[in-house]
Amino acid sequence: MREKLEFLVCVWFLLCGFCFGRFVVEKNSLKLTSPESLKGVYECAIGNFGVPQYGGTLVGTVVYPKANQKACKGFDEVDISFKSRPGGLPTFVLADRGDCYFTLKAWNAQNGGAAAILVADDKAEPLITMDTPEEENANADYLQNITIPSALISKSLGDSIKKAISNGEMVNVNLDWTEALPHPDERVEYEFWTNSNDECGPKCDSQIEFVKNFKGAAQILEQKGYTQFTPHYITWYCPEAFVLSKQCKSQCINHGRYCAPDPEQDFSKGYDGKDVVVQNLRQACFYKVANESKRPWLWWDYVTDFSIRCPMKEKKYTKECADQVIQSIGVDLKKIDKCIGDTETDVENEVLKAEQDVQIGKGSRGDVTILPTLVINNRQYRGKLDKGAILKAICAGFEETTEPAICLSEDVETNECLENNGGCWQDRAANLTACKDTFRGRVCECPVVQGVKFVGDGYTHCGAPGSLRCEINSGGCWKKTQDGTTFSACAEDRLQGCKCPPGFKGDGVNSCEDVDECKDKVACQCPGCKCKNTWGSYDCSCSGGLLYMREHDTCISNAARAEYSSSFVWIIILGLATAGVAGYAIYKYRIRRYMDSEIRAIMAQYMPLDSQADIPVHHPPRGDI
Repeated sequence: MREKLEFLVCVWFLLCGFCFGRFVVEKNSLKLTSPESLKGVYECAIGNFGVPQYGGTLVGTVVYPKANQKACKGFDEVDISFKSRPGGLPTFVLADRGDCYFTLKAWNAQNGGAAAILVADDKAEPLITMDTPEEENANADYLQNITIPSALISKSLGDSIKKAISNGEMVNVNLDWTEALPHPDERVEYEFWTNSNDECGPKCDSQIEFVKNFKGAAQILEQKGYTQFTPHYITWYCPEAFVLSKQCKSQCINHGRYCAPDPEQDFSKGYDGKDVVVQNLRQACFYKVANESKRPWLWWDYVTDFSIRCPMKEKKYTKECADQVIQSIGVDLKKIDKCIGDTETDVENEVLKAEQDVQIGKGSRGDVTILPTLVINNRQYRGKLDKGAILKAICAGFEETTEPAICLSEDVETNECLENNGGCWQDRAANLTACKDTFRGRVCECPVVQGVKFVGDGYTHCGAPGSLRCEINSGGCWKKTQDGTTFSACAEDRLQGCKCPPGFKGDGVNSCEDVDECKDKVACQCPGCKCKNTWGSYDCSCSGGLLYMREHDTCISNAARAEYSSSFVWIIILGLATAGVAGYAIYKYRIRRYMDSEIRAIMAQYMPLDSQADIPVHHPPRGDI
């Protein structure tokens, strides 16, 4: 009896530090769209079970059942069904708090066909987080099968909704999780608070199952730099007055500094709490060493393999088994052992001390007191520990259009671009669309094609800019190839618009029809001409061996053409000959003038002429004498 009392006192001291901690209730928006008297946005606390639609919204109609209003038994027992008719809005069940666990209310509502459950508080108080019960107090088989979202609303809001329903008014609700998680940058940071213990019932089983299922997605996100993941482990301390007690010695290491509950809650059998603390420390040190080698994602391999190869029930929850797993993965075992240090000495452990410090909430994040706990972008996740649900929550932490491809997989979200192209611009012929699928829905954004960014509103029009527009899908204009000839209604000298080329008529976008120049009598109308229409043009021929001149729309004979051509040649020849004779005559004339000037200058030296008395004398250069 004394030992049990000491144990209870010890546990109370272990937990008392957290009883006065700051537990933050994660909330989201609940928007009432009708009736008019209730329109507005209200706060509701997200349940710590089910699958909240992080990054999305859910619209439905509220129903307050006439019987089983606390939802503590199956609705089939009172002949009530919440299944929606085809084309109808989903049904949200409003249930009263009390008499049974929140999870059982949600389970009964889900089996009754409800899409969500709203639990109205039974007294005026701040909202709390609806959590899962302790497994020893409730049948836990259904806990991991709850998929509908749940929320706790205030008593005043619950009373208002009940009054509106009793008056015959339809109450429409929009549950909005789009901004439940912040997205400060292009990388999501998340923490997973877990435990190496595998003998704590369904909660331990769900943790191990989650790690196995989520490992692939987590490693992809981490390796490509989309996320920064950090594992954490909760530890408690033993009050100084109980450090030397049997209970603290079996549950703690480093002289009572770091403790964990006994796995079987029986000190006389199985593994002790200190064994769990040491394995937690080993996993934390594994992450530390792997992270320093730029391979933090190996933590998922180690934890998965350790749970498979070293389970408690097979008595393999040991250092030897853990070392074998570490060596098989290829991480430096010596560095891990150095990180762990001596767990028996009366000194602080750097890693576990840091774990205790980070348990305390900072900013918008509250203290971490529950296992398992997931923290995404410094907000505690609320909902089922399930691969799809967690991936949705992580993807909601990315800004829209920046989420990685894994967030757009079929098991995570619905592609809104598949139906009616999301209402965005589309060019079916070129297989181009402005609809861009995102985790939260879709955006209409003109695409980039062959390195060219299309411009437009994304809804009604998108086109390549400037002169490049005709190179990509002919600028959205009509284009056709026939008989080896291609025509397009897109002209590079125009920055926008489409116009059918010469020889065609139409709107230039959907169609351009060949103009029949012969039928319309717009060409080849000369006497004796024969017109034949071709695609985009026409052929004109003349009868009687005559030749057709298109520029003059007339026919001429071959002889006339030859005579004309011969005369033209002779004219050119005569012209050239005349120019040559004239040039030669000018040349001779200038030479003669020059020679005459020279002779007269020489004669003037000996007998000056009356008419040339002033003609200058030309002296030879000195070098020639």
